[in-house]
Amino acid sequence: MWMYLGLLAALFLGLHNLCKKHAVQGNEVFPVLLGTVSSGFLFIASFCLLSLYYPEYAIANGYNFQKLPWSTHGFIFIKSAIMTSSWILAYQALKHLPITIVTPIRSAGPFFTFIGAILIYQERPNVLQWIGFFLIIFSVILYSKIGKKEGINFKRNKWIFAIIGATFLGASSGLYDKFLIQNLSLNPQTLQFWFCFYTILILLVILTVTWFPYAEKRRAFTFRWSIIAVGVLLQAADYFYFKALQDSDALIMLLSAIKRSQILIAVVVGGLVFKEQNKRKKLVPLLGIMIGVGLILYS
Repeated sequence: MWMYLGLLAALFLGLHNLCKKHAVQGNEVFPVLLGTVSSGFLFIASFCLLSLYYPEYAIANGYNFQKLPWSTHGFIFIKSAIMTSSWILAYQALKHLPITIVTPIRSAGPFFTFIGAILIYQERPNVLQWIGFFLIIFSVILYSKIGKKEGINFKRNKWIFAIIGATFLGASSGLYDKFLIQNLSLNPQTLQFWFCFYTILILLVILTVTWFPYAEKRRAFTFRWSIIAVGVLLQAADYFYFKALQDSDALIMLLSAIKRSQILIAVVVGGLVFKEQNKRKKLVPLLGIMIGVGLILYS
């Protein structure tokens, strides 16, 4: 069951990435990020209010919110700091790079998760899983070759390093999620609520320095419907992902790889919507990544 929940998370993540590309085009990154997280928070908060006024109904339908000790709040704040850093790097990179380059690089995330799962959680891969993960990495290298044809030098372009950093931090957060869900016994909606709350606080501090004092930057910001869509879609994806992690049999390295199937939406649909270059050539490494994910699922 947890694998199917992972595929649902991948579906919503793929749609989320398309909306995110639309939201950041020609826009300041920090206010867009604040808007997306805030819209996601309001979405989750509506369920929180419902659980306060109708607690029995909430418990019966599986979305009750837990009361947490301060120590647990500290652990959630750490996750917020990690993911805020990852998102800032990813949004900046997405603003300056094609989505068909950014998304495949982020597909290397399962490799970092894979190493962490072995070292931290002692998850043991079999031969097919090894082949699948390295096939994903090899396919990402092929994307770098295609990227050079679009004027993107992977060794000199700072936004490439930004998306690699975002990928590493995102993988670290994924490993941390397993600890929060399984070791601290947090349910998805409680984790999502407080994670968004602390992320908003962090972003407000950043915006107080980098955006609010500057009238020109404020006037340059354009609100788009996609900002709200990004927040809601991300919360939907996170909910199914965290529900999958609640299963004690769930392997974080496999879940991380399954989530990468979102690339199908980003490369095929995103390439058509944003009319990016070399779409056919990108289908070759895309196939490699999908085969890698398929091997992991089959194993």
